[in-house]
Amino acid sequence: MDSAAPSASGRPVVRFNILGSLEGWHGERRLRLGSPTQERVLVTLLLEPGRMVPLPRLVAAAWDEAPPQTAGHQIRKCVAALRTRIPDGASMIVTDGAGYRAMLGEHQLDLHEFTQWARQARQAVTAGHAAEAVGHLRACLDLWRGPVMAGAGGTVITAASAALEERHMAVAEQYFELQLELGQSTELVGPLRELIIAHPLRETLRGRLMLALYRAGRQAEALEEFGRVRALLVEELGIDPGAELTRLYEAILRDSPEVAPRVPQSVADRAALLAPAAYLQPSASEPAPCTLPYDLPDFTGREPELARILQVGRAPAGGSTRIVGVDGMGGSGKSALAVHAAHLLAADYPDGQLFVDLRGFSPGEKAQEPSAVLHSLLRAVGIPDDRIPDDLERRTTLWRTVSAQRRLLLLLDNAADAAQVRPLLPAAEDCLAILTGRVRMLDLDGAEWLSLGLLSPDDSATLLTRTLGADRTTAEPEATARLAGLCGGLPLALRITTARLRNRPRWTVQYLVDRLADETRRLRELSAGERSVEATLRLSYQAMDADQRIAFRLLGLHPGSAIDVHSAAALLGTDVHDAEDTLENLLDAHLLEQHEAGLYGFHDLVRTYAMSVREAEDDEEGAVGRLVSYYTLATDVACEVLFPGREPFGDPPAADAPELPRLDVGEQALRWFDREHEALLAILSRAAAQDLHRTAALLARNLLFYLNLRGHNEQFRVISRIAVGACQRLGDRELLGLSLTNLAIAHWWLGDFQDGITTAQEALDLADADDRSTRAFCLDVLGLLHGALGHFDEARAHLSQGIRLHREVRAPRDEAQALVNLSTVQTWAGHYAEAARYAARATELNRRLGERNNEISSLTWLALAHLGTGDDERARACLAQALELCDESRKPGNVAVVLALWAQVCQRLGDVRSVAEHAERALDLVTAEGNALRQATVANLVGLVYLRRAAPDRAMELHCRAHELASRLNYRFEVARALHGMAEAAQALGDAASARRHRQAAEALYDAMGVTEAGRRL
Repeated sequence: MDSAAPSASGRPVVRFNILGSLEGWHGERRLRLGSPTQERVLVTLLLEPGRMVPLPRLVAAAWDEAPPQTAGHQIRKCVAALRTRIPDGASMIVTDGAGYRAMLGEHQLDLHEFTQWARQARQAVTAGHAAEAVGHLRACLDLWRGPVMAGAGGTVITAASAALEERHMAVAEQYFELQLELGQSTELVGPLRELIIAHPLRETLRGRLMLALYRAGRQAEALEEFGRVRALLVEELGIDPGAELTRLYEAILRDSPEVAPRVPQSVADRAALLAPAAYLQPSASEPAPCTLPYDLPDFTGREPELARILQVGRAPAGGSTRIVGVDGMGGSGKSALAVHAAHLLAADYPDGQLFVDLRGFSPGEKAQEPSAVLHSLLRAVGIPDDRIPDDLERRTTLWRTVSAQRRLLLLLDNAADAAQVRPLLPAAEDCLAILTGRVRMLDLDGAEWLSLGLLSPDDSATLLTRTLGADRTTAEPEATARLAGLCGGLPLALRITTARLRNRPRWTVQYLVDRLADETRRLRELSAGERSVEATLRLSYQAMDADQRIAFRLLGLHPGSAIDVHSAAALLGTDVHDAEDTLENLLDAHLLEQHEAGLYGFHDLVRTYAMSVREAEDDEEGAVGRLVSYYTLATDVACEVLFPGREPFGDPPAADAPELPRLDVGEQALRWFDREHEALLAILSRAAAQDLHRTAALLARNLLFYLNLRGHNEQFRVISRIAVGACQRLGDRELLGLSLTNLAIAHWWLGDFQDGITTAQEALDLADADDRSTRAFCLDVLGLLHGALGHFDEARAHLSQGIRLHREVRAPRDEAQALVNLSTVQTWAGHYAEAARYAARATELNRRLGERNNEISSLTWLALAHLGTGDDERARACLAQALELCDESRKPGNVAVVLALWAQVCQRLGDVRSVAEHAERALDLVTAEGNALRQATVANLVGLVYLRRAAPDRAMELHCRAHELASRLNYRFEVARALHGMAEAAQALGDAASARRHRQAAEALYDAMGVTEAGRRL
């Protein structure tokens, strides 16, 4: 049937034919279905009507192994175009979760009709109605026009087409077998020869042709046909014909009665030739077989996956066996889920619930052969041993015939691959097959796969409580939570730990946590009886080839929680495409996880295992060296984008530099830094330990720019010290001077001003006289540190000299930073006009460079200078611009200062609507993210806001807090400001004595620092 018949309402319906070239019809009108990619997408959906086809499978079908980067987006565009081209396409191709589903009526698809005719033929054969069965099989053959998409559909569709071709050939062979049984012979010779031309090596067809020739009185031709096929098999495959064809040849040669022409008779059926009808139907007197293992009474979690299995298992029959696969890493609870679901579905499959451990990944055991499994299954459903054929092909035929008469649930656990599973699948639409395996079998057509991840923290805690007992877990809640974390959400690990605790009633949960805390012995601790996390992981590891095992071990060296293809390529010494293939293979084996596209990661226990199987021949030093070089180059590029105008340092990229991710946009580069932050910290330490001193120092410099941006001051100092140590061992004076200056900056941020001065002076003493860049940098830092201690004259001298050197070497970015520092010192000293001039020049330079974060700082100090001169409107204008640029994730302490100043200036201008909101937000932000320097500054600024709001209690609290922080650091200007604020608050509270004491202390500090009268005003 080509076109679609009208519906009952008389309206034309849509019909598709895929058993051959793709055709779409709307009544008598043929549809234009679009591009080849759109056709592939449509055919992939039509091959599994009524089933959800996930997006990755559609991508693979459309582009094989080379999809574009925008593949997912393009698939969605293809679906949208198909919905437009197909009448009522939106209801025919529906979105379903992470994929799409084709919804068609029973007469809208030739594949659907093929399946229905084949099922009716089986039923007719079972009932002994051979002639009726022949008619149904003939209808199947008439639908067949050739391979799907005429063989031009790509790898995925070709694989599905091959499976359909097998179904077609099975129908054809049964058709000719029944015709021969019904007494036909001469009229079968021509059609059989046509099929043999297309399938010359198919021995069953040759046997049918030999039998047809013999029964037509052409014995010599029948014997010649055997000679032809034997010669072909020897030439093509190097084998002789099979035993069945040889026995047929010998029977024809002897004129044996078993091959004599048939008279039309009541034929039992094809299955009856294999087993008597009594064995085909389930026995009414015998109980249905059930070989399921026991269900876990404490089964926990997996609600979405369980719900989906139950939904598929209870859905109406859809024309073929329902297959649900569950894949996941070893120990993730695949078998437990499958068994639990099978027990819940048992009543829906009254003719039997069969379980088989296929031993695809079992310690010390080979995977079971399909032939042996079929023997067990046939015995389980009541077929006697003497009725079970010896060869795989006939056992498969008998199993499919027997299972076609039953409603069976088949659980195939621990499968190795699709080749092992395929012969075991029942043939009937009323059966359900549940598979479990560590690897998703994408070449098993018609299966819906569910991937098991790790248990959530809540489910992990629940499982511990159910298996260990509420008394013990509630007695040690923190230790129980830590135990769940150490097991990483892996059900096997959780069950092993509780088994050990139950077996050791004297052990506390904390005691086992302490034992597991040692990563080097954690896997050994996760063992109980025959169960072991290490043994489970070893099976997956040993199933890989040698190259994959090496890659697995080397990837275990990657310190990040997220591994992208570029860092993996560097680590493995391959190109990006080969690295991606490796990562995907490990993902398929569930030795890696993927939380978002393009990013892979190890489960903690898998990483521990990877480190435990390291081998002497692994080039670990080379791998780490490549990774450090990659990160150094990548951070260089990211810093150029994020920090324009930065002084270049280090060597230019080598000709064979590794391929980098796209980092040409600021937000892109910052996201990359955020993601790689922890990996960069770890790999830097590894580089320093591995004597990669120069690379470590250069990588540290790049990383410090990012840490400064994010306000990670403690990490800034740690990395600076690593860099200094590397440079000292390297003996590079220039790089050492730079690293020492960075360490001095770290001391500034953390309030260790005297240590900072000592370190910066050491850097200055190391710098050569003609190294003006390094000397200028050292002078800037010395000026800032002296300013914090109230040594304003020294600070001005150092900063002025540094600015002159920056101008000489034409380093505008560094000049702008030095100008801001000089503006800071002049503001502290009360020289507001000069401070405003320096900050304005810095703002101009930062804008020209596009240095957004430094512009915030220069605008802030420009606003403070304007406030000092009494120009509140200009101060507000500067702060408004700064707020426009602010991002609370970048230098959050500086953002808090801007917010506090904004509250203060709005208050001074009488705009009090949001003063309290901004003031409190500044306090929250600096408390959560800021260092002690910024906390002291913000507490003083907000204290003044509350003082002017007539809230002296709150003001006193904040100024006291600022005084405590600043005194601890010897941050003299903020100490004086805090004392001044405390004096004003005490006065407002009526405590004149305290007010006088605080004011005198503040004045003494102002005098010592040389602060002008103007600078002493709050």
